[in-house]
Amino acid sequence: MPTDPRGLRTDAPLLDAWLRFHESPPTAYTIPGHKQRRDLVGDVIAGDVPLYAGLDTMKLTHGVLAEAQRRAARAWGADRCWFSVGGSTHANQSVALALGRPGDRVVVSRTSHRSTMLALVLADLMPVWLPPSVDPMTGMPRPPSARILTDTLAAAPGSVAVLIVDPSYVGTTAVIGELAGAAHDHGIPLVVDAAWAAHYGWHPALPPHALAAGADALVTSAHKALPAWSQAAMLLARGDRLDFDRLDAGVEATHTTSPSGAILASIDAARALLEREGSVLLGDTLRLVRDLRDRLATIPGLVVLDGAGVDPLKVCLVLSGTGADGNAVEADLLAAGMPVEMADRDTLVAMVTLADDAAGLDRLATTIETSLARPTGPPRPVLPAAAWQVAPEQVLSPREAFFADRVAVPLAASVGRVSAELIAPYPPGIPVLAPGERITEAVLEALAGARAAGSRIAYSADPTLTTLRVVR
Repeated sequence: MPTDPRGLRTDAPLLDAWLRFHESPPTAYTIPGHKQRRDLVGDVIAGDVPLYAGLDTMKLTHGVLAEAQRRAARAWGADRCWFSVGGSTHANQSVALALGRPGDRVVVSRTSHRSTMLALVLADLMPVWLPPSVDPMTGMPRPPSARILTDTLAAAPGSVAVLIVDPSYVGTTAVIGELAGAAHDHGIPLVVDAAWAAHYGWHPALPPHALAAGADALVTSAHKALPAWSQAAMLLARGDRLDFDRLDAGVEATHTTSPSGAILASIDAARALLEREGSVLLGDTLRLVRDLRDRLATIPGLVVLDGAGVDPLKVCLVLSGTGADGNAVEADLLAAGMPVEMADRDTLVAMVTLADDAAGLDRLATTIETSLARPTGPPRPVLPAAAWQVAPEQVLSPREAFFADRVAVPLAASVGRVSAELIAPYPPGIPVLAPGERITEAVLEALAGARAAGSRIAYSADPTLTTLRVVR
């Protein structure tokens, strides 16, 4: 029988409802079809409880979801909170539908995830791109500055919002307050996709979360940095620069009508854990990661992203100075049973959370040390990843290109044409080419470089990249 984790009962209404369901399961004549019988397909369905006729009645009589969302809004200092079982992808799409009217312009960080790109298609918004600058010492993206944002907004009058990702996939982080000020000077909201930063703001050594720093909306994945089920996410908003009725409508338009109660309960439980013990648990984890960083930094040639402007819990390693191939290091880590978040020839990214412990991080460090101690080639120059190199040339709106007649052409013949598809090295899932953008030699070189570095090229209709789909 499920037990009450860490004494969270009464602090988490959705978790309470999930525990009550298992303590006294009903004989339900509703979905889901497994009816809690594990003898049919096994434990794969263990813990699966619906929201409707599960955590609450079919008519949501008890309001447990609304109460859990209210508590999360209070915890993050928001006016409203929406839980999602569709990850930050769903939350990004919901926000996009609330920002403006078809054809409106939005300023968008080019480090945005594919979910934001496709949200532009859904909402028929026209992006004005904020390309990243690249640190020449590490090859990693620098966040946009307030000056660059101000200049971009001046060149794009009438823009209705600014959408950025912070922290970036590799953990580099911006000064949100300055970006919020630049957006607000133009009377528009700042929306922050902080999918990787649900832990921000819950310990003095961490950056403040985006809302506390001045943003108008915050998207975050509870399943990335917190102990929640996969697909668990939140959208939090505050202030008067966003239309909450439109946000409600956007959430409902893109959400499932059969949400998993288990995922929702895990968001509630993670929030309650943060409020009760977050500072202590994160403090312990920060000390472990500090020790890990210091230990790895002694390896000759290895660059460990660190210091101000870097997420303290995201361990990003630049391997080019060691001569080692990150794909070979990843193979050693996989053989040891330790997959990492990202690996290509020059980069390794390990995601550390409050669920990790000293023994596990010691094994991680030892495996990396052993792998890098093997003979390798000479040190290489730093080469930025494909996702940070491309300067997009927007020809059509993403929606126009997405719905346009399309044709497959050989790769060499695609130069100069307009892309009808989205293509991204994965991870990080940040597009090198998006619908409506002109295909250039630089784009093709970036994709070829990503493949050569060991990245999987995702979302292309032709995974071999022999052909590309272009607007007819």
